[in-house]
This record gives sequence, structure tokens and C-alpha cells, in this order.
Amino acid sequence: MRLNGIPIDDTFAEAFGMTATRLIITALNPHWARVAGETMTGFATSVIGCGVEAGIESEIPQAETPDGRPGISVLLFAMSGSDLAKQVERRVGQCVLTCPTTAVFSGMASEKPVPLGKSLRFFGDGHQISKQIGGRRFWRVPVMDGEFLCEEMTARTSAVGGGNFLVLARTLPGALAACERAVEAIRRLPDVLLPFPGGIARSGSKVGSKYKALMASTNDAYCPTLRGLVRSRLEAETGAVLEIVINGLTEADVREATRVGVRAVCDLGPDAGVLRISAGNYGGKLGPFHFHLREILT
Repeated sequence: MRLNGIPIDDTFAEAFGMTATRLIITALNPHWARVAGETMTGFATSVIGCGVEAGIESEIPQAETPDGRPGISVLLFAMSGSDLAKQVERRVGQCVLTCPTTAVFSGMASEKPVPLGKSLRFFGDGHQISKQIGGRRFWRVPVMDGEFLCEEMTARTSAVGGGNFLVLARTLPGALAACERAVEAIRRLPDVLLPFPGGIARSGSKVGSKYKALMASTNDAYCPTLRGLVRSRLEAETGAVLEIVINGLTEADVREATRVGVRAVCDLGPDAGVLRISAGNYGGKLGPFHFHLREILT
């Protein structure tokens, strides 16, 4: 199969189940809402070392936020409800509560609750005040710039993590430009997170390692410098491979983001230096969700 002259491998991305929540952060202006969101979702590329995968989903006009101020939505993905609750409390407490002018609200409804302000309210040292509006409890915690308003609980939902596709290109600048185009297109979609820096990962991994302490190691079959030393999957002219990893609130979200991202790359045509599109799968060792590239793009 070729899409606009670029070969699409007959393969699939293999993904796994996660749990996720959405938070709405508001502030006096868009700048401080984004500062809070970027700070609380920093160091959140992979559950392997960060405990959570998180990022900014979108900006929200002030007419659409709970308190009528400029806001952003952030998504957080974890491997369990307890892991997610721990990361929400730590990251909101250290990065949103501390950020000037902010407030934080639940951005999701479900039957699976996650504490949000329930524990953070104790920072008020007994001076915190609660109010219930429409069945939802909010806390007003006194801070030095006024009050930190936070909803008592948020919620979580089942989600999918680890969707992916690989861009194989003649040069590194060519691979990077193609992936940047894909990221720009995918980030217009709701309910999707690209957790790696700028939405792009260069350190694609395989399951396992020769070192027993590591659960993942470099995807040597796609490393250009190892061609000739390992069972490489790269042609002689491939100079660089970059990966886009996709988390979504549903399987359909990951599928649509894959379709949009790969099409954005292929719209560039072969003259841009992209040689092939592939995906990472691990023979069923990683997860139950299989995203077949050719089926998605048909």
C-alpha cells in the first residue's frame, strides 16, 4: 500500500489499557493558565519513569470554563487508579496551587472518583471553606494572592496508551519536519495526548533488555547506527526514524489520531524525504489493542 507515493507497512501498532482524567485549570489570563498546565504536566512522558503521562489538551475560551476565566484542559494517563490519584494530588498541589491566580476543576464525569481538592484543602490549616453547587463540592483555600478554588473530586475513565507510528526518512531534518506536521494535525483533535517532547520520541523502545533491571530498551531494529550489527529493519538509505506515540480516551480516538497523523506526513509526498511509515508492535507482549495501519488508512 502507498499513500501519496509513500509506502505503508503491512503492520500494526500495539497499545495497552490505561486510566485517564481531565482537569480544567483557569487563571487571570491565558498566560498563567498555560504556565500552570505546562508545569504540572512536566516530566510526564512515560509511566516507566514518570508515574504518569500528561500534557495540555487544548485552550478553553473563558465563556466555556466553570468560573468564566481563560482556561486550559490537561489530560493525565496512568496504569492504575491509585497511581493516577497520587500523581493528581502531587502535581496539582505542587504546580497549580502554587501558581498565581489559578483555580482547578474536574473536566470529566464518571462513576470512578479521583480526589482533587479533597486532601489539598488541608493546606488552608483550618481556614478553608467549602460550598456545594449543583451536587459538586468546591473548596476555597486562602493563599497569599486571595483564594485557591478547587473542586473536591474529579473522575477517571478507561483509556488506551501506546498507540504509535514510525516515520522512516532519508535524513533527520526530513523525519523531524514530517513528524512536526503530524503533531500539528493531531493536536487539533480532542481526547488525545502526545506525551513525548514536542509530541515526538526518538528513543523508540522494545520490550525487555539484556539487563534484567530494565523493562524496556532501545528499539535496535530501527537504529541506523546498528545496521549491520543487529537484525535491522532499515533500508540502506534510511538516515533517521522518529516515533509519534498516541494516548487516547478511547480506542477510536487513537485510531483517528493515527489516521490524521499518517495522512499529514504522506501529504508531503516522497520528495520530502520520507521513505516509509511503519509502527511498533511487540508480538502481543505489550497489550490487547492492535491498530493496523493499512486498515486505518483505507
